[in-house]
Amino acid sequence: MTQDSSLPLITTTAALTAFCAQAADAPYVTIDTEFLRERTYYAKLCLLQMALPGADGPTSGPAVLVDPLAEGLDLAPFYALMRDEAVVKVLHAARQDLEIFCIEGGTLPRPLFDTQVAAMVCGFGDQAGYETLARKLARANIDKSSRFTDWSRRPLSDAQAKYALADVTHLRVIYEKLAAMLQETGRAPWLDEEIAVLLDPETYIIRPEDAWKRVKTRNDSGKFLAILRELAAFREEHAQTRNIPRGRVFKDDALLELAALKPRSTDDLGRTRLLLREARRGDIADGILAAVARGLDCAPENHPKASGARDNLQVNPALADLLRVLLKAKSDNEGVAAKLIASSADLDGIAAGLRDAPALRGWRADVFGQDALRLCAGEVALAAKGERVEVITL
Repeated sequence: MTQDSSLPLITTTAALTAFCAQAADAPYVTIDTEFLRERTYYAKLCLLQMALPGADGPTSGPAVLVDPLAEGLDLAPFYALMRDEAVVKVLHAARQDLEIFCIEGGTLPRPLFDTQVAAMVCGFGDQAGYETLARKLARANIDKSSRFTDWSRRPLSDAQAKYALADVTHLRVIYEKLAAMLQETGRAPWLDEEIAVLLDPETYIIRPEDAWKRVKTRNDSGKFLAILRELAAFREEHAQTRNIPRGRVFKDDALLELAALKPRSTDDLGRTRLLLREARRGDIADGILAAVARGLDCAPENHPKASGARDNLQVNPALADLLRVLLKAKSDNEGVAAKLIASSADLDGIAAGLRDAPALRGWRADVFGQDALRLCAGEVALAAKGERVEVITL
């Protein structure tokens, strides 16, 4: 099977440089990626898609596919475009794409417009999908049959190319309509607050010493958590160094079992139930035993604190329920996704007296947080007025 020569496929650095030079004169460029990470720790970039608006409207400009796997192709012109602050970079649900750009290219696109976040701000619900926005805003239907294909295989099929291009061609209309809505409602600063998190390199840095915080456990013993921390750090380092999924080293259930059993020898490892056979010998086994030893030797004053401390909060359930009613009312009144304003954990924390929730800062405070605090203080009440809930000052 040969590559279809009619596909707008860029396979040389010269062609990429030419397109990026054209993009530098455009007000914005829409971007998407296709990647694989099922068998690796870091995502493998397999395809890069870009589209530009045209003189006769957003859909009249060119759209291309860039093959990062093509021999000799250098993505430096693309990363230079990402740093060009005169061109808005438009992506949908950008976090995983940005992780690739940050790790592989050492850069993040500025300025950035994430259409998924913008859609939530504009009232399209929680985590609005690209297909939904394409249908509602661009009047287009997306063929999703190629979504889970192997993007590393070459040549690309016509169906793959069509699917990949659709991810950026309709995005032009979606962007222009959402940007207009944000201007009309004065909510562009809301989006800016969310984008700031995406453009913080710390968002994409995974430090092995902090990996234990992502493991769910109800055991808050200091010694257990010290061993858990060391085991999770070893697993993360081993996975990063060899570029394999952390689950290939050992899974979370095995991690918790090891932290509880505290194995001291390879014989002890052989008695575990959840550890894979290949992890009971060699480098992984040595790493496990060394990590357990470090955890056991950790002084009590250096034991980590339970990351799930919020689970032990004394939550007032009635107040938490009232906060949920208030959130629903504010979300409906403002036409913005409730999940974007506050999470369930945020509400429980506020009801328990914590005051560090994101819902109490920035635009969220104006929309919800200030009234939430007034409700907690008994300064306001909620009243049903027909199908609406109103805040009444006491």
